[in-house]
Amino acid sequence: MIADYHVESFTAEEQQLLAPHVTNLDRPVFALTNLPQVTAAALFARYSRSSKSLRRLLVDEFLAHDAGGQAAGPDAGRERASDLFGRVLAEYGDDSVAQLAGVHLACEQVSQPLAKAIEWGRLAAYLEQSTRYIPYTDRRDGHYRYLRDRELISSPLGATYIRAMDLLFDTYTALREPLARHLDETLPPEIDEKARKRAIRALALDLMRGLLPAGTVSNVGMFGSPQAYEQLVLRLRAHPLPEAQAYAELVNAELQKLIPEFLTRLGRPDRGAVWVDYLRETAAALARNADLLSPENEWGPTGVTLVEWDGDGEDRILASALFPYSHASQERLIAAVRPLSEARKAVLFEAAVGHRGNRRHRPGRGFEHCDYTFEVVSDYGAFRDLQRHRMLTVQWQELTPSLGYEVPDAVVDAGLAERWHVAVREAEAAYREVVDSFPQQAGYLVTLGHRMRYVIKLNAREAMHLIELRTSPQGHPSYRQICQEMLRLIDEVAGHHLVAGAMRFAGSDDVHLPRYAAEAASTVAAE
Repeated sequence: MIADYHVESFTAEEQQLLAPHVTNLDRPVFALTNLPQVTAAALFARYSRSSKSLRRLLVDEFLAHDAGGQAAGPDAGRERASDLFGRVLAEYGDDSVAQLAGVHLACEQVSQPLAKAIEWGRLAAYLEQSTRYIPYTDRRDGHYRYLRDRELISSPLGATYIRAMDLLFDTYTALREPLARHLDETLPPEIDEKARKRAIRALALDLMRGLLPAGTVSNVGMFGSPQAYEQLVLRLRAHPLPEAQAYAELVNAELQKLIPEFLTRLGRPDRGAVWVDYLRETAAALARNADLLSPENEWGPTGVTLVEWDGDGEDRILASALFPYSHASQERLIAAVRPLSEARKAVLFEAAVGHRGNRRHRPGRGFEHCDYTFEVVSDYGAFRDLQRHRMLTVQWQELTPSLGYEVPDAVVDAGLAERWHVAVREAEAAYREVVDSFPQQAGYLVTLGHRMRYVIKLNAREAMHLIELRTSPQGHPSYRQICQEMLRLIDEVAGHHLVAGAMRFAGSDDVHLPRYAAEAASTVAAE
């Protein structure tokens, strides 16, 4: 293995309960077996908001929940799962958990870069452990939760790496409560005091996540087809990060226990091996040419730039929306739409959008015929959240400290910024020491608060989904600002006023306590 993974302890009784339902009891990658679909899906839904491992959640909250603690049988955990699904969907509207039915894989103790590599595939569904609900203050086997690459740790640079990582986590642990007290003292009162406290806790964790390094380990729950899993293993084998290459074999070992017939090509030199070579060689060639064409590190301020869009995008949307209901060609419909007056186009657009009762009422695929490309420089934490939208195209550059980092205003106002700076500067210094010998592992030292550059290409339909979802009041301030700016650029720079106007559920106001409304609603539902 590439790292020393924490091995969780279970009593003999717990092992007996778990054994029929997981493929192993002691490794970080394992799959669920012999569970009803609803139990497996609900278990992963619970996973993203708990600090517990999946096996611990399964035995504590699902198997032990059954009458008599009987794990065997076709209905294991069904009562608890049905209750949880009803609450998750009704109270939080968390539609993504409904995708997670079928074959599931748990990938635990993965770094943030590896999590992004796992989640790159479009043909799967993912839920990742949240930094909003879980404080990363505990130690496992005496260590904070960051990736301990064996080669790096055992090298002369190991002490430098550990010292910098520990300081980041020490500072995160030390500042979390003072920041929460500052927020409690400065934010206005709310009607529901319990909901306010929960919202303040979530906001404090949101703000503090910028101190967490990319090496922070997380849990990723995944559902995918055999095709998606095959592509995942090949992609990780070709990845330059040693952790990813080693993890590919952990994933493959567990999948071979469940779906070996679908994965026979992975071991064939003329199929899987050649495909991995192709990925590696292509990446190396592009890297060489990129260095030749633009060897310098170009600095850029935080912000969003609309770099490309379809000038006649709204005409294309109208023609494409009409197409399924017409017997004319696409070319003929575009020619018919173009000379229409702005008022007539607005009427047609209104018909295509329809009466939207909420943000889940999205118009049809005609809106996929208008594309936008944005270049974004933001903190890595915001990128992590936006990258998970699988219908858009995201390409990102190497994570380094070169673009600087951000300290939240609330941290500055609370008088905590200096300790934040000290910890991050130590991590940056360690990065510079480590990067020549360990160019891939050095990225673990870069924090979620450091900026990175990436490009997002998406169509108008996906833009509506992304912008309305990520500007909702409970969203993180970083990605709310990015998506609000994307909407402004679509309206003012692209001049697509009809597209922008169709996004009726985009949030535009600053929210002082993002999670309050959702927490208050959950209190009412519980009562």
